[in-house]
Amino acid sequence: MTKIPNILLIYTGGTIGMIKDYKSNALKAFDFDQIKEKIPELNLLDCVIQTISFDNPIDSSNMSPKYWVKIAKIIEKHYHKIDGFVVLSGTDTMSYTASAISFMFENLSKPVIFTGSQLPIGDLRTDAKENLITAIQIAATRDGDLPKIGEVCLYFEYKLYRANRTTKVSASQFEAFNSPNYPELGESGVHLYFNNNVLKKVTQNKTLIVRKIFNTNIVILKLFPGINKEVVKSILEISDLKGVVLETFGAGNAPTSKWFINLIQKALKKNIAIVNVSQCINGSVLLGHYETSNHLKSLGIIDGKDITTESAIAKLMYLIGENIAQNKFKKLFETALRGEMS
Repeated sequence: MTKIPNILLIYTGGTIGMIKDYKSNALKAFDFDQIKEKIPELNLLDCVIQTISFDNPIDSSNMSPKYWVKIAKIIEKHYHKIDGFVVLSGTDTMSYTASAISFMFENLSKPVIFTGSQLPIGDLRTDAKENLITAIQIAATRDGDLPKIGEVCLYFEYKLYRANRTTKVSASQFEAFNSPNYPELGESGVHLYFNNNVLKKVTQNKTLIVRKIFNTNIVILKLFPGINKEVVKSILEISDLKGVVLETFGAGNAPTSKWFINLIQKALKKNIAIVNVSQCINGSVLLGHYETSNHLKSLGIIDGKDITTESAIAKLMYLIGENIAQNKFKKLFETALRGEMS
């Protein structure tokens, strides 16, 4: 007899968990213990749904590593008795959160599906119901004795993505997310379709390891035409700075001014990890492809390849938190640990 999957729904906060009080016209937090009463279609799914909500749901803008750890601890606590997890959070920082969770779980063999909505669950035109129903259905999908998905994903508006490959691209459209440098893992239409060629292979012979330490002493330095020495110097000389996500032009290009090169070199000598990430949504850093990135390559800056800024932030916090030896750090960052880069 086929086992009915147990799915744990974790609500952290965000628009999806709000419902309108029609007397006051104000939005209030939704009680997910009554989820099947509000969305009776969930009764049609062939799975058991349990729910856990943060005692104090947080807005997406207040998301931080301490809440990433809280989410991870909930998953870790229930990992052996639950078959799949659906995490509901605010969309503005969802790509950061989902990317971070992907790095926290080593040897993950069960689905962790992030979703949310652009409109509250009680809104007439809400996208919350479809996103929630399908995310749960994906988490419950089996391939024989194994779950179909064994990684951290993000599902939104009919598309399933690898979480650490996503970025939010719209604040007003239902198609809020995109995966610019990696194919969609699946799509919801009349039937659920999975792109088996790009799914992570699910194996269950390794012990789950949960990493819970992040170092937040990092910064994003976005280059722009006319950026001056004082600005770059003030950022790179921040006290106790450990890492920089350097958002460069095009294929990883940056100014060749002597002052810029000297400041980068000085930071690297202080063992500050600097990752070169392109400002372009699509494409990859190609260090050395143009003269304007040759100097960065010769300095030994980390090649971010086609990683998103969100994923680079999470990966940098994670690896610095792991106290990786300096002579191994660059090679490890440039290695795809959870499918986050090509």
